[in-house]
Amino acid sequence: MSDLPLIDLKADPFALFAAWMSDAEAAEPNDPNAMAVATSTPDGHPSVRMLLLKGVDERGFVFYTNLDSRKGGELRANPHAALLFHWKSVRRQVRIEGPVEVVTAAEADAYFASRSRMSRLGAIASDQSRPLDERSTFEERLKAADEKYGDGPIPRPTNWSGFRVLPEAIEFWQDRPYRLHDRAVWTRDGNQWNVTRLYP
Repeated sequence: MSDLPLIDLKADPFALFAAWMSDAEAAEPNDPNAMAVATSTPDGHPSVRMLLLKGVDERGFVFYTNLDSRKGGELRANPHAALLFHWKSVRRQVRIEGPVEVVTAAEADAYFASRSRMSRLGAIASDQSRPLDERSTFEERLKAADEKYGDGPIPRPTNWSGFRVLPEAIEFWQDRPYRLHDRAVWTRDGNQWNVTRLYP
């Protein structure tokens, strides 16, 4: 029914993710590393937003945020998250679920230093997710931070860091004709992965 190869169940899930990300980087017009990040309160009220993946290795998937933002507060109160990559151009999705940990200070410092100057100043000036009376208030705070640090180093705010999602499940979804999609999920069992193909 299709010339598309089926998902290789013998693949390492991180290697498969890297291959799919590479395909997306070649095809997606904008932000192939964009992902939906779902969190929830301890009593189960969910929220979701789009973020950018900023690191991945065999430990997990990393993104950065203001720790006092809504997602930061929810992740510290209920340290579990779900991620979704949807690459429309290559008709694929990847779903990831697992607990989270805060990245090390050294990791956060290194990534913060790699950001553009205005992005670093914005992290200092913004009370992310909190009410803003008018845009000019934020712009004034941004200008004050700009004047304070000038051409000198801009320190990472103590309430700005990253989270690493430690995957317990990684599901790969590939479009096939007539909605007869190909799906497979890798689930962690200690230090190894078990894999199962799923019905569409």
